[in-house]
Amino acid sequence: MPTYEHEGLVELFQDRRLLAVELAEALGIKLPAWRQAVSDATDIPDRVASRHADAVIKLTDSDDQAVFAFVVEVQLRPDDGKEWTWPVYLSGVRDRLRCPVALLVICVDNATATRAAEPIELGPGSVVVPWVVGPTQVPMVTDRDDAGRSPQLAVLSAIAHGSDPARRQVLDAVVAAYEAAGPERAAMYHDLVAVGLPMAALRHLEARMAVAGTYQYQSEFARRYFSQGEAKGEVKGEAKALLKVLSARGIEVPDDARERIIGCADLDQLETWVSRAATATSIHDLFA
Repeated sequence: MPTYEHEGLVELFQDRRLLAVELAEALGIKLPAWRQAVSDATDIPDRVASRHADAVIKLTDSDDQAVFAFVVEVQLRPDDGKEWTWPVYLSGVRDRLRCPVALLVICVDNATATRAAEPIELGPGSVVVPWVVGPTQVPMVTDRDDAGRSPQLAVLSAIAHGSDPARRQVLDAVVAAYEAAGPERAAMYHDLVAVGLPMAALRHLEARMAVAGTYQYQSEFARRYFSQGEAKGEVKGEAKALLKVLSARGIEVPDDARERIIGCADLDQLETWVSRAATATSIHDLFA
């Protein structure tokens, strides 16, 4: 079942079709000449089962003919099954639009991004290479004007870089993104950013929002996914922040340890683990 975070990230691409282009450019990829970026159907024809990509963005020329398309997939955790379904998405969209197609995968942690970037071998001489955007590849948006021009990119920047205490300007800039997006979208975007922030970063961001007069959170979008209130959101955010720290430091997190972290409902315990993660060299140091 899709999670709140997954659906929120997908909505960024629905709100701004140019986001796919901006991320491709951040990867250094040269696209063909195009005039407009529009959403396309996400259903993939299949005689066996109903399949749906997270988002499909097509680039059209002056005659409204498709010249390129992105199949956008949000991947929150490694999933070996995707090597079988992603090529189906690409071939289905390519057949429908009759233009080149690329797979753009959005990941919120570097370990998942590394796994998603592995080439998918279809057979001898036939390989699909995903274009993967993880925290390392997301551009750092620190300028308020830039954030106002592309609020969705600024939100991705805050998700990717906002946990780093040395990058508070990223959180300052995302406030301008909220202002540009308007109250309803700002509430949803803040819910999305806040999930992954440690408490210190979240307090900094909401203090900046209070000054700017945009302090609104717990949107209707978020309430569709969370029913346990602010405390649960704090615990979930701290657990995710801990996993991000471990990933950034290159510490392997086995499935049982990941489940222990995600399943922990004690905020004080999570904050203790976050402190230990700053100097830990293995997952055993964390739980010592």
